[in-house]
This record gives sequence, structure tokens and C-alpha cells, in this order.
Amino acid sequence: MPDRQLITVTALCLLDPLHRLLLVRKRGTAVFMQPGGKPEPGESPAATGVRELFEELGLVVAPEDLVPLGTWTGRAANEADARLHATVFLCPLTAPPEPRAEIEEIDWLELDRTSRREDLAPLLTEFVVPLLRVRSGDPGPSCRDS
Repeated sequence: MPDRQLITVTALCLLDPLHRLLLVRKRGTAVFMQPGGKPEPGESPAATGVRELFEELGLVVAPEDLVPLGTWTGRAANEADARLHATVFLCPLTAPPEPRAEIEEIDWLELDRTSRREDLAPLLTEFVVPLLRVRSGDPGPSCRDS
């Protein structure tokens, strides 16, 4: 059996004043995830994040505004038989986001309500939400608990 495709992306975590996480859903998909995307040739993960935030949501940030949260490798949300390698950053919310390009919908996720949703990407449920809960001092239930 051939190796699964590995997709490399940058994913961005933006929290509003109520500590809700910004999610996006791309056109033609059913799964919500963080804003972000694949790098252009020679582009750093931070530069990818800056570019993707502007393209997808019209938000302007500088690379030095991004706080590294870590990397994660696991199941890709929208591509069957693919694995995802994500570099994840915390990013300031500089203005109200507006869906652009391939973004069809935005949503705000309350970090303590993830177990009630079936439409979240594995990167969110397995890495981002647990990490953000720990960083906020509230480890909360497992994202897979109902």
C-alpha cells in the first residue's frame, strides 16, 4: 500500500474577546477548521499565515504578531487518505473577519462546547482545542467526550 499524501499547512488560532475560536468552512466542504493554508514555494510558516489571513479573511497582521503553538501531524479533514502536517500559531484578531476567496462561512467556537459538534477538523479536536484549554488554565473534558 503506498504512503498517504502528506499535506503541509499553517493554521491560525484567533480568539475573540469572549475567548471563542474563529473557524472557517471552505466552499464545497462540510468541515470547519482554523484559517490558514498551504505555503507558496520558499514561504515560511509565519509568512504563509500572514498571506492566508489576508486572502481568506481580509485581516492584516505581521509575522512577528504570530505566537507559535506547535506542530501536529494527523488525519486531513477534507482530503481522503491524506495526512496533515500543521504549524499552528496564535494570532491577534485585528478587525472583524470577512469571508473571502474560498471561504464560504465563518463561525465562532466556544472551547467548552466542542464535544457537541460533529463538523470539526481533527486538527481542532485533537490538538488545538485541548492546547488552548490548557493555556487558559481550563483543561476541560476531552474533545471526544459527549
